[in-house]
Amino acid sequence: MLSTSLAQWMGRRGLHYGWLVAAITFLTALSSSAALGLPGALLKPLSQEFGWTVDQISSALAVRFALFGLMGPFSALLMERFGLRNVMVTALMVIAAGLGLVRQMTDFWQLVLLLGVMLGLGSGMTALVLNAVVANRWFEQRRGLVMGLLTASSATGQLVFLPVGTWLIEHGGWRLALLPVMASCAFVAILALLFVRDHPQELGLAPYGGDTTIKPVVPARAPVSIRTPFTTLASVRADRVFWVLFGSFFICGLSTNGLIQTHFISLCGDAGLGAVPAASVLAMMGTFDLVGTILSGWLSDRYDSRYLLCWYYGMRGLSLAWLPSADFTLTGLTLFAMFYGLDWIATVPPTVKLAAQAWGKRAPMIFGWVFAGHQLGAAVAAYGAGRIRTIAFTYSPAVYTAAAACGVAALIVLLARRRAAAPVPVPEAVN
Repeated sequence: MLSTSLAQWMGRRGLHYGWLVAAITFLTALSSSAALGLPGALLKPLSQEFGWTVDQISSALAVRFALFGLMGPFSALLMERFGLRNVMVTALMVIAAGLGLVRQMTDFWQLVLLLGVMLGLGSGMTALVLNAVVANRWFEQRRGLVMGLLTASSATGQLVFLPVGTWLIEHGGWRLALLPVMASCAFVAILALLFVRDHPQELGLAPYGGDTTIKPVVPARAPVSIRTPFTTLASVRADRVFWVLFGSFFICGLSTNGLIQTHFISLCGDAGLGAVPAASVLAMMGTFDLVGTILSGWLSDRYDSRYLLCWYYGMRGLSLAWLPSADFTLTGLTLFAMFYGLDWIATVPPTVKLAAQAWGKRAPMIFGWVFAGHQLGAAVAAYGAGRIRTIAFTYSPAVYTAAAACGVAALIVLLARRRAAAPVPVPEAVN
C-alpha cells in the first residue's frame, strides 16, 4: 500500500505521517474556504447579468452558511461511520460539482441549489469538526498548534484564490473565475484518496507524541445513529458553557463570514474602490489571520481561553466600529486589515479548548453544534447586510451592529466557567 510505504519512508527520516495527513486536511479546508469565499466577489457580476438584487443573491449565499454550520454535528457522525478519507473526497467532489454546474445556471432557484445547498453541504462536511478530529486522532502533542494551523487554512484559501478570482472576473467573466477552485478541489480529492487514513494505527503508528511502546490497535468505532447529534444537543440544553460558546460563536460568524467575507468587496465598491484592490485587502486580512490563528493556537495551550476570546472579540469590535469612517484606499484600509485580520479566526482554537475542557469525549459533536451557531450568525449577516444595503443604500448600519455585537461577545465569554482539562483534549469518539 502506498501510504504504508510512505509512512515507513517518513519514519526513517524522523517525520511522522500525521503531518502529511494534517497537510492534506489543510489543503482540503483551504479549497473549501476558497469555494465559500469566492461568491462574495460574484454579487455584482451576477446582479448585472441576471438582474437579481443584492439581497436576493445574499439570500442564496445565506443558505450556504446555514447548511455549512448545520452540517457540523452530522459531519462528526459521517466521519465516525464512513471514515475521514471518504468524507473528505465526497465533500470536495460535491463542491467541485456545484461550482461546475453553476456556470450553466439560468434561473434563481439554480443559484440557491448550487451555491446555496450543494456548496453548503459539501463545505459543511469538511467544517472545523474535521480539523478537530484530525488533530485528536493523529496528535497527542502539539494539538493546539495543529488546530491553529488547520483553522488558518480558511484565511490561506482566501489569500490564494480571491485576488486571482476577482482578476479573472474582470478579465474573463465570473464563470472563468470558478475554474481554479474547481481544479483545486479535484486535485486535493485525489491526494486524500491516495494518502489519508482514518487512524495512525492503520499504518502501525502511534499518534504523534504518543506512547510508541504500546502496540497500535485500530480503535473500534463507537455506535452512532442519526439521533446521536440530537440527543447530544439535548444533553447540553441546560449547560451555561454551551450557550456562552454558541452565542459568542454566533456573533463570530455574524462579524466575519457573513458580513466581511460576503459583502466587503461590495462595500468597498460603494466607496469607489475596485473589486481587485478590495480583494487584495481581503487577501491582506488572510495573511494577518494566518499569523494570528497560528499564534492563537500556541497561546491557547498556555493561557486561559476566556481571556483570549475577550481580547479577540474586543479588538474585532473596535476595528469594525472604525471601518465606516476609514479612508477606502489600499493605504487607508491596511490598518483595518491588520487589526481585523489578526483575530478573524483566532477565536477558534480557544473555543475548541473550552469545549474540550467542558465536555471531554463528547466535545467534537457538541462543538459541531457550537459551530452551527457560528454559521447561523454568518447566514443572518449575509442576508441581513444585503437587505440593509438594498433599503438604506449603505452597509454602515450593518457594520456598526456587528461591532456592537462583538462587544457583547467579549463580555459573555467570561461567563464560561473554567473547568479542569479533560484527559483527552480534542477527542474523536462519538457517544
